[in-house]
Amino acid sequence: MELSQSEFNRLSGFLQERLGIKLPEAKRTMLSGRLSKRLRLLGLASFAAYCDFVFSPEGQQSELIPMMDAVTTNKTDFFREPAHFEYLANTVLPGLVVKGKRHCRVWSAGCSTGEEPYTLAMLLNEFARQQPGGEFSFEITATDISSRVLDLARQAIYGEERVRPVPAELKRRYLLKGKGANQGMVRIAPELRARVRFGRLNFMQPDFRMPVRQQVVFCRNVLIYFDKNTQEAVINRLCQYLEPGGYLFLGHSESIMGYQVPLVQEAPTVHRRLP
Repeated sequence: MELSQSEFNRLSGFLQERLGIKLPEAKRTMLSGRLSKRLRLLGLASFAAYCDFVFSPEGQQSELIPMMDAVTTNKTDFFREPAHFEYLANTVLPGLVVKGKRHCRVWSAGCSTGEEPYTLAMLLNEFARQQPGGEFSFEITATDISSRVLDLARQAIYGEERVRPVPAELKRRYLLKGKGANQGMVRIAPELRARVRFGRLNFMQPDFRMPVRQQVVFCRNVLIYFDKNTQEAVINRLCQYLEPGGYLFLGHSESIMGYQVPLVQEAPTVHRRLP
């Protein structure tokens, strides 16, 4: 099956309008290959039939997220880009305590299958354990556009190979080993799962809201799917929900250079919200 130019234009335009995902002409072969799996699952014989389905009322309701899952890469790991977690533990959190702030709100924006927010929960809980009298608390909000990955994140079950980056001491403290039929699997301990609240959020929805401002936002390797105008708009939306003096962590290949945003760089891909 071939994806014609007109079909590519329809689908790529739809993905950019609804999800912000930019697919240049060079991605047509990739889009064709990945969506071919959707055609087989749906029992459709051509991309023309798939386009008809996508733009039907039923397709608008049921196919947007599966199509997005097919064309994006939900690549994530525990303690991915570890310098960010070191900066959070050694600079950001001690700075909050110095200012007399004993509660930290963190947003994992684009949390995928949960490795990032659970890494944050381990780190924050370790920091709280070290504070005199236990006078430090935290809450983590984790969002993604994909209902499928959010369901996996809520389950908090991972193969042992997935948790290899987790330090041994943290594994002993926060990971529960499966037994019997679940051997080779681990689950995040309930006291950490209770600290993370998951929800679906699409950055392209103009009315998306966060209930309170956050002190830390992790939005890593999400902006790479957007064009520059969308990137700048998304960063400014994130900043609306970031406290003055709060920190925004971006992915290793993402930059704010040339953008009109209320941020100053503090470390590689670590930015602080201006007053």
